[in-house]
Amino acid sequence: MVWEAIKTRHVGAERVKEARLQTLMSDFDRLKMKETEKIDDFGGKISEIASKSAALGVSIKEPKLVKKILTSLPRKKYIHIVASLEQVLDLNNTSFEDIIGRLKAYEERIQEEEEEPQDNQTTLMYSNNENQATQSNRDYNYRGRGRGGRSYYRGQGRGRYNGARDA
Repeated sequence: MVWEAIKTRHVGAERVKEARLQTLMSDFDRLKMKETEKIDDFGGKISEIASKSAALGVSIKEPKLVKKILTSLPRKKYIHIVASLEQVLDLNNTSFEDIIGRLKAYEERIQEEEEEPQDNQTTLMYSNNENQATQSNRDYNYRGRGRGGRSYYRGQGRGRYNGARDA
């Protein structure tokens, strides 16, 4: 009778463990990185699920973790690095930490690139406005000089030709 109670308790605990494991694995499968999320934070979520799973007796193999992170990244932002890593590395023999490190380096680089164009855009707009102002001043300065306008381009006007004429 005592053995039956222990056995029943163990079976119940085993079912709870299985249910928790099922929940973890479905969370793992549904996990996707948000556009605004950082690599560190997303990698932490994957690591947390892997740790909880290992505590329940089922370890998620490293290649599965690596493939999960690469397929869960926002495609628009990370497609270039994912394609490169898939081509260059043997994903079955690459550590999860290595992939996280490479992705963090890429994230920092694209963050710098996203900040730079705004500075260039501002400079371009300033430069463009400056050119327009210079052009309108030039137009103003050369108006009203006879029928041809812009005497700067046409000489002094009629009958004043200083060069030698072909006779």
